[in-house]
Amino acid sequence: MEFTTVLFYIFALLLIVSGLKVITSRNPVASALFLVLAFFNAAAIWMLLEAEFLAILLVLVYVGAVMVLFLFVVMMLDIDLDVLHRDFRRFVPMATVVGAIIVIETALILWHGYGATTAALHDTAAGAQAGWSNTRLIGKVIYTDYIFAFEIAGLVLLVAIIAAISLTTRQAKDNKRQKVSDQVRVRRQDRVRLVKMAAEKSDPPAAAADDSASGKNS
Repeated sequence: MEFTTVLFYIFALLLIVSGLKVITSRNPVASALFLVLAFFNAAAIWMLLEAEFLAILLVLVYVGAVMVLFLFVVMMLDIDLDVLHRDFRRFVPMATVVGAIIVIETALILWHGYGATTAALHDTAAGAQAGWSNTRLIGKVIYTDYIFAFEIAGLVLLVAIIAAISLTTRQAKDNKRQKVSDQVRVRRQDRVRLVKMAAEKSDPPAAAADDSASGKNS
């Protein structure tokens, strides 16, 4: 057995164990840290497969940005673990059904699309023989054979970002929104109100005369 094969089995075993700890750990921070470990092991496996671009991309994007954001969110939120554990059994049937559907769909996609993936890699055989790098080969496959799938994935991510922002800011109490239509239809009567007030009156003449008389007597 070659040394690279031994490393592959070690990294694969660590990846499986860390993935199981992500979903079985009771502490959300520990789950996030185990997910970081899973990403590192996946990157190591890609390095063994000579996919350096994907390995570096996984470490920089997911470990360096996404997981740091997850850790900040998990550590800053006041999560009541007792409530989560109390309602866990109620969501197990629905989570099982959803998980089974995802696994079946993923299996069907891989089974149906494996031939297309193999053909796409055969199309890049000439580039590999010409000495192209893995990054250039991946770019050729993504932007030629899988351009529509790549654009649909970007559109789905954009919709997810917009939906997350709208759900977050919709119920905020101190959130102020600007209604352009109301500003366009504004009238002078709605903005300015003229108030009529009585003019201030001066002191009565009798009081002024008394004050002058008292000054002369003194």
